[in-house]
Amino acid sequence: MYDNYIILIVITLVIHLIDTLSYSVRLNSVKSGNFALSMSLFNLIVLVSRTANTFQGPLIGSLIDSSVKLKYNPIMDVRGIIFAASGGTILAIILIPTFLKLFEIALNKLEVSGSVPSLVVQSLSISNIKRIAKNTIKPKKSMLKNLRYKNIPKRLLLLNTFITGIYTVGVLAANYAVTFVPDKASTIVQSSGLINGIASILLTLFIDPKSAIITDEAYRGKREYGDVKALVIMLIGTKLLGTLLGQLLLVPSAKLLALIYQ
Repeated sequence: MYDNYIILIVITLVIHLIDTLSYSVRLNSVKSGNFALSMSLFNLIVLVSRTANTFQGPLIGSLIDSSVKLKYNPIMDVRGIIFAASGGTILAIILIPTFLKLFEIALNKLEVSGSVPSLVVQSLSISNIKRIAKNTIKPKKSMLKNLRYKNIPKRLLLLNTFITGIYTVGVLAANYAVTFVPDKASTIVQSSGLINGIASILLTLFIDPKSAIITDEAYRGKREYGDVKALVIMLIGTKLLGTLLGQLLLVPSAKLLALIYQ
């Protein structure tokens, strides 16, 4: 059980690391001018994140099943998973300058090879891994100076915080609710997909379109590059706040689900 929990923590951290890094692709797409190519590689990154997410559910279910059988409250274990989501986001923030440099190199190689699998194979070579280690860039305070925060809609940021909070605890709350009504376990766990589905729809309806408009306007010269930089930094910041908000939403969400299905 302990080994599974460690794996679950690592998977959660990786999911949120990749998801957070994907925000910064907007910067490269505007700066490099390779909009379509950037989005193609961006979709690959998101696919990896979502594929990793499929491994999370069974491990969480196993954790909750064990807690029900042993009759103990797994609340601290579940909170640890949420902290892993916050940790993955923070780690991504630190790695963003390095990621952007490596992403630019990857784009240039993809433009030459035209093959994503070939690019992945090349990236995994020992020489390239050593080169990646040498290209590490430390974040600097100067990166946050003179950003045009006023041009970013505040409602967009509030929505991103709230929706991220829901997405972070969707699967966890549904599984934790089982501890309140064990006899409805199968029914409640199935609702986790619905919760995350709703969160994904909200992101698609309210966050992605406005973010895309700002990015597209900067790409076409109607906005300054600084607007996209401010957008990315604030979206990542509110994503981190969203994972922390998940700590507050966890128990109320689980109790609400238990009440609904009781």
